[in-house]
Amino acid sequence: MKNSIRECPGCSGVIADFVGEKNGFRIFRCSACGTLFTSHLPAAGGEEDYDAYYTPSNLTVPPFILTRIREIFGGFERYRQLDRILDIGFGAGTMLQVGRELGWETFGIEVSGPAVEQARKEGFAVFHGDLLNAGYATDYFDVVTASEIIEHLPDPAEALREISRILRPGGLFWATSPSARSLSYRAMGTHWTVISPPEHLQLYSAQAVKHLLLKSGFSKVSVNTSGLNPVEILHHFRSGSKTEPSSPSFDRVRSAYDINEALTRSRFRTAIKGGANRVLRFLGLGDSLKIKAIK
Repeated sequence: MKNSIRECPGCSGVIADFVGEKNGFRIFRCSACGTLFTSHLPAAGGEEDYDAYYTPSNLTVPPFILTRIREIFGGFERYRQLDRILDIGFGAGTMLQVGRELGWETFGIEVSGPAVEQARKEGFAVFHGDLLNAGYATDYFDVVTASEIIEHLPDPAEALREISRILRPGGLFWATSPSARSLSYRAMGTHWTVISPPEHLQLYSAQAVKHLLLKSGFSKVSVNTSGLNPVEILHHFRSGSKTEPSSPSFDRVRSAYDINEALTRSRFRTAIKGGANRVLRFLGLGDSLKIKAIK
C-alpha cells in the first residue's frame, strides 16, 4: 500500500500490510523489515499524557528491579572513562539511583513533570523535556541508556543521531524496546497490550533497529530478544477475545513485575528463566529487543 501511510520508521519502506486498528489508529507491518507502526502520528494535543502517566504507585519499583539494574551496570564498566552516564526517559529514576550508588556522574531526561520533580528532590541533574532540546556537549557521555523509549518517538532516527553525537567515540548506547516479531505478537496480534497507540507509535524488528543505528553513526550493533509474558497470552485465549481490540484491561506492567519477581526467588527458578530466555534469543521470539550499539 503506497502514499496513504507514513514511511516505515524502521527502514523508510513504503509498502506495508494492514494488520488491524486500535484506539483509532490503523496498524501496519512493513513488508521489508517487519516493523509494526501506526499509519499516522498523533495530532497536536493527541499525544500520550506523561504527566498523568506517572503516579506515586509507579514512581516506585520492586527491590528486585534494583538488583537487575546493578547487574546491567556491571556491563557498563568496560566503557567507563569519563564517568558520565545519561538515562533517557528515566521514569522512577532507578538507573540514576544505581548509577550514583556506583560512583557515576548521572544525568537524566524525562518528559513527565511528576517524575522530574521526584528526581530533583533526590538531587539528580535532570532535564525536563526531550533529548533534542537538552543541549548536551558532543562526545560527553560514556554510556547513554533508553529503556522502552524508542517505540514512543515520532522521529526516532533524529533522536538516535543526537545520541550518537553526545556519546564519546567508543561509547555505548544501551536500550530496550518491544519486538515486532515476538511470540506475543504472533499469538495475539494487535490484541497484544504492547500495541498501544498513541503511547507506542512503532515496534521494531531487530533488523530495523540495526539498520537505524548503523545509519545514525554507530559502528557496531548487536540486538537480541528475551522475555515473555505467558500470563497475558493465557488471559487472551481464556477471554476468547476474537473481536477488534479496544483499550486493554490487562495490566501488563504489574503482571510482568510479578512474573519476574517470582522467578528470582530461588536458583532453580532463575535457571528456568535463563533457559527460557536462551531459547527465545535463539529463535528471535522474545518480547523485548536488547540493544547495544558502539559509537
